[in-house]
Amino acid sequence: DVLDPERLIQCPLVKHHWIRARRFPYHLVKCKESNPEIAKKLATCPFNARHLVPQAELSSHIMKCNDKAFVEQDVVSRSCEPPREQPNNGSTWQAPPCAEDWETESLEGSESTFVWASLHYSEQNS
Repeated sequence: DVLDPERLIQCPLVKHHWIRARRFPYHLVKCKESNPEIAKKLATCPFNARHLVPQAELSSHIMKCNDKAFVEQDVVSRSCEPPREQPNNGSTWQAPPCAEDWETESLEGSESTFVWASLHYSEQNS
């Protein structure tokens, strides 16, 4: 079953690595870091980042990739939807007025001014 998170998938970088599907994305990141020479010879499929193929085979992979159908289907379904109202480039949103005036408050010398207290350890326990 393709959707089974427990199925084993072979690592495209190190062929003797077999990873559970649910852990596969994490494995790819770590395995790329551990094997940079192998990783730079591979290309990532534009339809599924889990597909790493030799760079020379990328075009062939793209032509037959199963995930391409999902992307194409999504594009077609979106093109059949009625157009959405486009947002106006010039936003008309304005921030609500602010009642705070920090400069005036600092000049008036508020009675509730916050002051950092500096106590020595022996003074705190007295």
